[in-house]
Amino acid sequence: VLIFIIIQKNIYQFRIELKSNTEIGKEILNEKLMENRDNINENQEVMNNVWKIQIPSIGLIADISNGTDKETLNKYVGHFIETPIEEGNIALAGHNRGYDVNYFSRLKELREGDEIIYIHNEINRIYEVTKNKIIKDTDIDVLENTEENILTLITCVENEPNYRRCVQAEEKDLKYNY
Repeated sequence: VLIFIIIQKNIYQFRIELKSNTEIGKEILNEKLMENRDNINENQEVMNNVWKIQIPSIGLIADISNGTDKETLNKYVGHFIETPIEEGNIALAGHNRGYDVNYFSRLKELREGDEIIYIHNEINRIYEVTKNKIIKDTDIDVLENTEENILTLITCVENEPNYRRCVQAEEKDLKYNY
């Protein structure tokens, strides 16, 4: 905190000197202020972006990031960039063992009817598991888009490099008729 205060004081003094010295100083100061304002707006935008998956039955809460490359999956649940983010068949991937993070380690425990919560910014959806099956690693049909809102989760199968576990869930109808 003390260091922060000292830095702020020095910045303040520097700005006063620039303003009082030259027109160029005023120009530089205005450019820096605009740059800082843009950075603050960008950081605020990033902080407001929320992208998560929650599966209460297996105790999963994880952040999602675009991509399924090694770097992404070592930190997040990855989003298959070929699939939509908010409507249709949203497909996600995650490690289940042997890596820094193994968010999908308990995916095989999911049963029909289990709920999955998907959050992307202002969108909050609840999905209900309809399938938990093993597919060939070449079976990319599960990534095809659909008119219905579906969530597809993909992970490896232990000691079966040519197969993947695929969990699919459909958006739960939350309209209640009384």
